[in-house]
Amino acid sequence: MDKNTEEIIVDVLGVECFRGTIAGNALVGSYAVLTNKGGLVHPMVGVAELDELSTLLQIPVCAGSANRGSDVVASAMVANDWSAFTGHDTTATELSVVDAIFQLGDQKQSIFTPENRGALIDQL
Repeated sequence: MDKNTEEIIVDVLGVECFRGTIAGNALVGSYAVLTNKGGLVHPMVGVAELDELSTLLQIPVCAGSANRGSDVVASAMVANDWSAFTGHDTTATELSVVDAIFQLGDQKQSIFTPENRGALIDQL
């Protein structure tokens, strides 16, 4: 994106604009899914970059994957403040991360309780 386009975005939308990458990838929209409650980014994002993103966006940000390890998380899921939809191949472990980072489920009950333990283990 050129500087002129960046200035138009700032003027028209009335927001700040920051240039950056996610895990060295310029297509940040493909490697991150963000809501007002949290964000899931490319699994190879380092701790320093996670801290920077979390501070910049002022939401918790977690590195993870979807669809059995796909690092292009935005192609595997969509999310808003109330729900998330993932690809069919997304594992139970990946779903638990999605549920926790986007604060979707009942936050008073832990996903690791004995009655939920079976849901965390993939059955082949």
